[in-house]
Amino acid sequence: MSAQDRYPVARPCLSDLEERYLVDAYRSGWISSQGPYLRKFEEQFAARCGATAAVATGNGTVAIHLVLAAAGIGPGDEVIVPALTYIATANAVTYCGARPVFVDVSPDTWCIDVEQVAASVGPRTRAVVAVDLYGHPADYPALRALCEQHGLLLVADAAESFGALLDGRPTGDLADATTFSFFGNKVITSGEGGCVTTSDSGLADRMRLLRNQGMDPRRRYFFPVVGFNYRLTNLAAALLCAQLERADEIISRREGVIATYERDLSNPPLLSPQPVGPGVRRAPWMASFLVGPAGTEGLRDELARTLDLLGVETRPFFVPIPHLPPYADAGGDHPVSADLAERGINLPTYAELSDVDLKIIVDRVRNALSGINYCR
Repeated sequence: MSAQDRYPVARPCLSDLEERYLVDAYRSGWISSQGPYLRKFEEQFAARCGATAAVATGNGTVAIHLVLAAAGIGPGDEVIVPALTYIATANAVTYCGARPVFVDVSPDTWCIDVEQVAASVGPRTRAVVAVDLYGHPADYPALRALCEQHGLLLVADAAESFGALLDGRPTGDLADATTFSFFGNKVITSGEGGCVTTSDSGLADRMRLLRNQGMDPRRRYFFPVVGFNYRLTNLAAALLCAQLERADEIISRREGVIATYERDLSNPPLLSPQPVGPGVRRAPWMASFLVGPAGTEGLRDELARTLDLLGVETRPFFVPIPHLPPYADAGGDHPVSADLAERGINLPTYAELSDVDLKIIVDRVRNALSGINYCR
Protein backbone atom coordinates (compact mmCIF):
# COMPACT_ATOMS: atom_id res chain seq x y z
CA MET A 1 0.00 0.00 0.00
CA SER A 2 1.45 3.37 -1.02
CA ALA A 3 1.62 6.43 1.23
CA GLN A 4 -1.12 8.03 -0.89
CA ASP A 5 -3.48 5.21 0.09
CA ARG A 6 -3.07 5.87 3.79
CA TYR A 7 -4.95 8.44 5.83
CA PRO A 8 -3.29 9.81 8.99
CA VAL A 9 -5.46 10.59 11.98
CA ALA A 10 -4.41 14.26 11.91
CA ARG A 11 -2.66 16.74 9.65
CA PRO A 12 -2.17 20.51 10.01
CA CYS A 13 -3.95 22.81 7.58
CA LEU A 14 -1.29 25.21 6.28
CA SER A 15 -1.43 27.67 3.39
CA ASP A 16 0.63 30.33 1.67
CA LEU A 17 -0.47 32.80 4.34
CA GLU A 18 1.34 30.88 7.10
CA GLU A 19 4.46 30.72 4.94
CA ARG A 20 4.29 34.44 4.19
CA TYR A 21 3.94 35.45 7.85
CA LEU A 22 6.64 32.99 8.92
CA VAL A 23 9.11 34.27 6.34
CA ASP A 24 8.28 37.85 7.32
CA ALA A 25 9.04 37.09 10.98
CA TYR A 26 12.24 35.32 9.98
CA ARG A 27 13.45 38.19 7.81
CA SER A 28 12.63 40.75 10.49
CA GLY A 29 15.14 39.14 12.84
CA TRP A 30 12.49 38.77 15.55
CA ILE A 31 12.65 34.99 15.82
CA SER A 32 12.71 34.54 19.60
CA SER A 33 10.34 35.50 22.40
CA GLN A 34 9.65 39.11 21.41
CA GLY A 35 8.22 40.64 18.27
CA PRO A 36 5.15 42.13 16.62
CA TYR A 37 3.49 38.81 15.83
CA LEU A 38 3.49 37.88 19.51
CA ARG A 39 1.70 41.07 20.47
CA LYS A 40 -0.71 40.75 17.56
CA PHE A 41 -1.53 37.14 18.37
CA GLU A 42 -2.21 37.77 22.06
CA GLU A 43 -4.48 40.72 21.26
CA GLN A 44 -6.42 38.89 18.56
CA PHE A 45 -6.68 35.62 20.47
CA ALA A 46 -8.02 37.34 23.58
CA ALA A 47 -10.63 39.13 21.46
CA ARG A 48 -11.62 35.90 19.72
CA CYS A 49 -12.08 34.17 23.09
CA GLY A 50 -14.01 37.02 24.71
CA ALA A 51 -11.33 37.54 27.38
CA THR A 52 -9.45 40.70 28.30
CA ALA A 53 -5.98 39.10 28.29
CA ALA A 54 -4.09 36.31 26.58
CA VAL A 55 -0.69 35.07 27.74
CA ALA A 56 1.08 33.01 25.07
CA THR A 57 3.21 30.06 26.23
CA GLY A 58 5.55 27.47 24.79
CA ASN A 59 2.95 24.69 24.89
CA GLY A 60 -0.36 23.71 26.46
CA THR A 61 1.11 21.79 29.37
CA VAL A 62 3.08 24.73 30.71
CA ALA A 63 0.01 26.91 30.20
CA ILE A 64 -1.81 24.86 32.86
CA HIS A 65 1.20 24.91 35.17
CA LEU A 66 1.56 28.67 34.72
CA VAL A 67 -2.04 29.31 35.80
CA LEU A 68 -1.76 27.13 38.88
CA ALA A 69 1.63 28.56 39.86
CA ALA A 70 0.38 32.12 39.39
CA ALA A 71 -2.57 31.30 41.65
CA GLY A 72 -0.16 30.20 44.37
CA ILE A 73 -1.09 26.52 44.36
CA GLY A 74 1.63 24.41 45.94
CA PRO A 75 2.54 21.59 48.33
CA GLY A 76 -0.31 20.46 50.53
CA ASP A 77 -2.96 21.69 48.12
CA GLU A 78 -5.36 19.54 46.13
CA VAL A 79 -6.69 20.15 42.62
CA ILE A 80 -9.67 18.23 41.25
CA VAL A 81 -9.25 16.93 37.68
CA PRO A 82 -11.12 14.41 35.53
CA ALA A 83 -9.85 10.86 35.43
CA LEU A 84 -10.19 10.77 31.64
CA THR A 85 -7.86 13.30 30.05
CA TYR A 86 -4.36 13.58 28.63
CA ILE A 87 -1.76 13.16 31.35
CA ALA A 88 -0.56 16.77 31.02
CA THR A 89 -3.58 17.94 33.02
CA ALA A 90 -2.46 15.97 36.07
CA ASN A 91 1.24 16.52 35.50
CA ALA A 92 0.81 20.30 35.70
CA VAL A 93 -0.74 19.88 39.14
CA THR A 94 2.13 17.66 40.20
CA TYR A 95 4.69 20.21 38.98
CA CYS A 96 3.29 22.56 41.63
CA GLY A 97 3.80 20.00 44.36
CA ALA A 98 0.03 19.72 44.75
CA ARG A 99 -2.01 16.52 44.59
CA PRO A 100 -4.44 15.81 41.76
CA VAL A 101 -7.74 14.36 42.96
CA PHE A 102 -9.41 12.36 40.20
CA VAL A 103 -13.16 12.20 39.62
CA ASP A 104 -15.12 10.41 36.95
CA VAL A 105 -16.63 11.94 33.83
CA SER A 106 -20.26 12.12 32.81
CA PRO A 107 -21.51 9.63 30.19
CA ASP A 108 -23.64 12.43 28.71
CA THR A 109 -20.75 14.75 27.82
CA TRP A 110 -17.53 12.79 28.55
CA CYS A 111 -16.51 15.81 30.65
CA ILE A 112 -15.93 16.07 34.39
CA ASP A 113 -18.95 15.04 36.49
CA VAL A 114 -20.05 18.09 38.49
CA GLU A 115 -21.74 16.05 41.22
CA GLN A 116 -18.56 14.09 41.79
CA VAL A 117 -16.58 17.32 41.90
CA ALA A 118 -18.90 18.59 44.64
CA ALA A 119 -18.46 15.37 46.60
CA SER A 120 -14.65 15.60 46.32
CA VAL A 121 -14.17 19.15 47.63
CA GLY A 122 -12.24 19.06 50.88
CA PRO A 123 -10.33 21.40 53.18
CA ARG A 124 -7.21 21.24 50.98
CA THR A 125 -8.99 21.78 47.66
CA ARG A 126 -7.77 24.92 45.89
CA ALA A 127 -8.86 24.52 42.29
CA VAL A 128 -10.81 22.53 39.72
CA VAL A 129 -9.40 21.88 36.26
CA ALA A 130 -12.17 20.92 33.85
CA VAL A 131 -11.22 19.41 30.49
CA ASP A 132 -13.20 19.95 27.29
CA LEU A 133 -12.71 16.36 26.20
CA TYR A 134 -12.61 15.86 22.43
CA GLY A 135 -13.83 19.42 21.90
CA HIS A 136 -16.97 19.36 24.07
CA PRO A 137 -17.14 22.12 26.73
CA ALA A 138 -17.66 21.03 30.32
CA ASP A 139 -20.64 22.27 32.35
CA TYR A 140 -19.07 25.61 33.25
CA PRO A 141 -22.15 27.34 34.70
CA ALA A 142 -22.53 24.57 37.28
CA LEU A 143 -18.79 24.37 37.90
CA ARG A 144 -18.51 28.14 38.31
CA ALA A 145 -21.34 28.21 40.86
CA LEU A 146 -19.70 25.37 42.79
CA CYS A 147 -16.25 26.99 42.72
CA GLU A 148 -17.63 30.36 43.81
CA GLN A 149 -19.42 28.66 46.70
CA HIS A 150 -16.16 27.12 47.94
CA GLY A 151 -13.74 29.88 46.91
CA LEU A 152 -11.96 27.70 44.32
CA LEU A 153 -10.11 28.63 41.15
CA LEU A 154 -11.83 27.26 38.04
CA VAL A 155 -9.48 26.43 35.17
CA ALA A 156 -10.67 25.24 31.77
CA ASP A 157 -8.28 22.92 29.95
CA ALA A 158 -9.39 23.80 26.43
CA ALA A 159 -6.48 22.16 24.64
CA GLU A 160 -9.02 20.39 22.41
CA SER A 161 -11.85 22.92 22.22
CA PHE A 162 -10.73 26.03 20.36
CA GLY A 163 -13.80 27.14 18.40
CA ALA A 164 -16.35 25.62 20.77
CA LEU A 165 -19.33 27.58 22.09
CA LEU A 166 -21.48 27.07 25.18
CA ASP A 167 -24.76 28.96 25.07
CA GLY A 168 -23.16 31.27 22.52
CA ARG A 169 -20.08 32.04 24.62
CA PRO A 170 -16.70 30.99 23.25
CA THR A 171 -14.17 28.74 24.88
CA GLY A 172 -11.80 31.10 26.65
CA ASP A 173 -14.50 33.02 28.49
CA LEU A 174 -16.13 30.28 30.56
CA ALA A 175 -13.77 29.89 33.54
CA ASP A 176 -11.43 32.01 35.67
CA ALA A 177 -8.64 31.03 33.28
CA THR A 178 -8.56 28.89 30.15
CA THR A 179 -5.58 27.06 28.69
CA PHE A 180 -5.04 26.14 25.06
CA SER A 181 -2.66 23.94 23.10
CA PHE A 182 -1.46 24.56 19.55
CA PHE A 183 0.25 21.21 19.04
CA GLY A 184 0.40 19.95 15.47
CA ASN A 185 -2.86 17.97 15.67
CA LYS A 186 -5.00 20.77 17.11
CA VAL A 187 -7.65 22.82 15.26
CA ILE A 188 -5.15 25.67 14.86
CA THR A 189 -1.47 24.99 15.30
CA SER A 190 2.06 26.34 15.49
CA GLY A 191 3.61 22.89 15.88
CA GLU A 192 4.17 23.56 19.57
CA GLY A 193 2.56 26.39 21.48
CA GLY A 194 -0.01 27.31 24.05
CA CYS A 195 -1.91 30.19 25.61
CA VAL A 196 -3.89 31.21 28.68
CA THR A 197 -6.89 33.53 28.46
CA THR A 198 -8.37 35.31 31.46
CA SER A 199 -10.25 38.44 32.42
CA ASP A 200 -8.46 38.60 35.79
CA SER A 201 -5.84 41.31 35.23
CA GLY A 202 -3.93 40.43 38.40
CA LEU A 203 -3.66 36.79 37.40
CA ALA A 204 -2.55 37.80 33.89
CA ASP A 205 0.19 40.05 35.27
CA ARG A 206 1.42 37.30 37.58
CA MET A 207 1.53 34.83 34.69
CA ARG A 208 3.52 37.25 32.54
CA LEU A 209 6.00 37.69 35.38
CA LEU A 210 6.45 33.95 35.91
CA ARG A 211 6.55 33.21 32.18
CA ASN A 212 9.67 35.35 31.75
CA GLN A 213 11.90 33.74 34.42
CA GLY A 214 10.32 36.00 37.04
CA MET A 215 12.07 39.14 35.77
CA ASP A 216 10.68 42.45 36.99
CA PRO A 217 9.20 44.16 33.88
CA ARG A 218 10.37 47.54 35.20
CA ARG A 219 13.91 46.54 36.20
CA ARG A 220 15.89 44.47 33.75
CA TYR A 221 17.73 41.41 35.10
CA PHE A 222 16.15 41.85 38.51
CA PHE A 223 14.25 38.72 39.55
CA PRO A 224 11.98 39.10 42.59
CA VAL A 225 10.64 35.54 42.25
CA VAL A 226 11.64 32.18 40.80
CA GLY A 227 10.00 31.97 37.40
CA PHE A 228 10.00 29.80 34.30
CA ASN A 229 11.03 30.07 30.68
CA TYR A 230 7.55 29.44 29.28
CA ARG A 231 7.64 31.94 26.42
CA LEU A 232 6.36 31.48 22.86
CA THR A 233 8.53 32.54 19.92
CA ASN A 234 7.63 35.23 17.42
CA LEU A 235 8.02 32.61 14.67
CA ALA A 236 5.35 30.41 16.26
CA ALA A 237 3.14 33.46 16.80
CA ALA A 238 3.45 34.31 13.12
CA LEU A 239 2.03 30.90 12.25
CA LEU A 240 -0.77 31.39 14.77
CA CYS A 241 -1.70 34.81 13.41
CA ALA A 242 -2.22 33.24 10.00
CA GLN A 243 -4.13 30.31 11.50
CA LEU A 244 -6.40 32.71 13.36
CA GLU A 245 -7.22 34.54 10.13
CA ARG A 246 -8.19 31.20 8.58
CA ALA A 247 -9.79 29.72 11.72
CA ASP A 248 -13.41 29.95 10.55
CA GLU A 249 -12.52 28.24 7.29
CA ILE A 250 -10.59 25.48 9.07
CA ILE A 251 -13.32 24.94 11.66
CA SER A 252 -16.06 24.80 9.03
CA ARG A 253 -14.26 22.17 6.99
CA ARG A 254 -13.46 20.04 10.02
CA GLU A 255 -17.09 20.26 11.14
CA GLY A 256 -18.05 18.97 7.70
CA VAL A 257 -15.68 16.03 8.10
CA ILE A 258 -17.23 15.01 11.41
CA ALA A 259 -20.78 15.54 10.13
CA THR A 260 -20.05 13.26 7.18
CA TYR A 261 -18.78 10.49 9.42
CA GLU A 262 -21.74 10.79 11.77
CA ARG A 263 -24.21 10.74 8.88
CA ASP A 264 -22.63 7.98 6.82
CA LEU A 265 -21.69 5.78 9.76
CA SER A 266 -25.04 6.07 11.53
CA ASN A 267 -26.28 2.63 10.44
CA PRO A 268 -23.53 0.29 11.66
CA PRO A 269 -24.82 -0.82 15.09
CA LEU A 270 -21.33 -1.08 16.54
CA LEU A 271 -20.55 2.66 16.32
CA SER A 272 -22.03 5.48 18.39
CA PRO A 273 -20.92 9.13 17.99
CA GLN A 274 -19.83 11.60 20.63
CA PRO A 275 -22.85 12.95 22.53
CA VAL A 276 -23.41 16.70 22.35
CA GLY A 277 -25.17 18.52 25.17
CA PRO A 278 -27.81 21.26 24.80
CA GLY A 279 -26.48 24.69 23.94
CA VAL A 280 -23.14 23.24 22.85
CA ARG A 281 -21.27 23.81 19.63
CA ARG A 282 -18.33 21.45 20.10
CA ALA A 283 -14.96 22.13 18.56
CA PRO A 284 -14.24 19.81 15.63
CA TRP A 285 -10.98 18.43 16.99
CA MET A 286 -11.53 14.70 16.49
CA ALA A 287 -14.30 12.54 15.08
CA SER A 288 -14.88 10.45 18.19
CA PHE A 289 -16.93 7.27 18.40
CA LEU A 290 -17.58 4.42 20.81
CA VAL A 291 -17.28 0.87 19.50
CA GLY A 292 -19.81 -1.65 20.78
CA PRO A 293 -22.14 -1.39 23.78
CA ALA A 294 -21.02 -0.51 27.29
CA GLY A 295 -18.87 -3.16 28.89
CA THR A 296 -17.51 -4.43 25.58
CA GLU A 297 -13.84 -5.33 25.54
CA GLY A 298 -11.56 -5.79 22.55
CA LEU A 299 -13.83 -4.63 19.72
CA ARG A 300 -12.24 -1.18 19.47
CA ASP A 301 -8.75 -2.64 19.23
CA GLU A 302 -9.88 -5.16 16.61
CA LEU A 303 -11.41 -2.36 14.55
CA ALA A 304 -8.25 -0.26 14.87
CA ARG A 305 -6.01 -3.12 13.74
CA THR A 306 -8.21 -3.84 10.73
CA LEU A 307 -8.38 -0.18 9.73
CA ASP A 308 -4.62 0.11 9.98
CA LEU A 309 -4.29 -2.73 7.49
CA LEU A 310 -6.77 -0.89 5.26
CA GLY A 311 -4.74 2.33 5.41
CA VAL A 312 -6.79 4.30 7.94
CA GLU A 313 -4.91 5.49 11.02
CA THR A 314 -6.96 5.81 14.20
CA ARG A 315 -6.20 6.65 17.79
CA PRO A 316 -7.73 5.26 20.97
CA PHE A 317 -9.15 7.40 23.73
CA PHE A 318 -6.83 8.37 26.56
CA VAL A 319 -5.97 5.84 29.25
CA PRO A 320 -7.57 6.99 32.53
CA ILE A 321 -4.85 8.74 34.51
CA PRO A 322 -5.34 6.65 37.68
CA HIS A 323 -4.52 3.60 35.53
CA LEU A 324 -1.07 5.00 34.72
CA PRO A 325 1.99 4.16 36.88
CA PRO A 326 2.74 7.71 38.14
CA TYR A 327 -0.80 8.03 39.55
CA ALA A 328 -1.66 4.42 40.33
CA ASP A 329 -1.93 5.12 44.05
CA ALA A 330 -4.57 7.84 43.53
CA GLY A 331 -7.41 5.45 44.29
CA GLY A 332 -11.06 5.98 43.50
CA ASP A 333 -13.54 4.30 41.22
CA HIS A 334 -14.01 5.74 37.72
CA PRO A 335 -16.20 3.30 35.76
CA VAL A 336 -17.33 5.74 33.05
CA SER A 337 -13.76 6.78 32.29
CA ALA A 338 -12.67 3.13 32.16
CA ASP A 339 -15.50 2.21 29.78
CA LEU A 340 -14.91 5.14 27.44
CA ALA A 341 -11.18 4.40 27.37
CA GLU A 342 -11.89 0.79 26.44
CA ARG A 343 -14.32 1.59 23.61
CA GLY A 344 -13.33 5.03 22.28
CA ILE A 345 -11.79 5.55 18.84
CA ASN A 346 -10.93 8.64 16.80
CA LEU A 347 -11.06 8.67 13.01
CA PRO A 348 -8.96 10.85 10.67
CA THR A 349 -10.01 14.47 11.18
CA TYR A 350 -8.38 17.29 9.27
CA ALA A 351 -9.52 20.08 7.00
CA GLU A 352 -7.90 18.82 3.80
CA LEU A 353 -9.92 15.60 3.61
CA SER A 354 -11.94 15.83 0.41
CA ASP A 355 -15.38 14.36 -0.16
CA VAL A 356 -13.70 11.57 -2.13
CA ASP A 357 -11.30 10.90 0.75
CA LEU A 358 -14.18 10.74 3.19
CA LYS A 359 -16.09 8.28 1.04
CA ILE A 360 -13.03 6.03 0.89
CA ILE A 361 -12.54 6.18 4.66
CA VAL A 362 -16.24 5.53 5.35
CA ASP A 363 -16.19 2.54 3.01
CA ARG A 364 -13.10 1.17 4.76
CA VAL A 365 -14.70 1.61 8.18
CA ARG A 366 -17.83 -0.19 7.00
CA ASN A 367 -15.68 -2.95 5.55
CA ALA A 368 -13.74 -3.28 8.79
CA LEU A 369 -16.92 -3.37 10.87
CA SER A 370 -18.45 -6.05 8.68
CA GLY A 371 -15.55 -8.34 9.48
CA ILE A 372 -15.87 -8.04 13.26
CA ASN A 373 -17.33 -11.17 14.78
CA TYR A 374 -19.59 -9.81 17.47
CA CYS A 375 -22.00 -11.91 19.44
CA ARG A 376 -23.69 -10.84 22.66
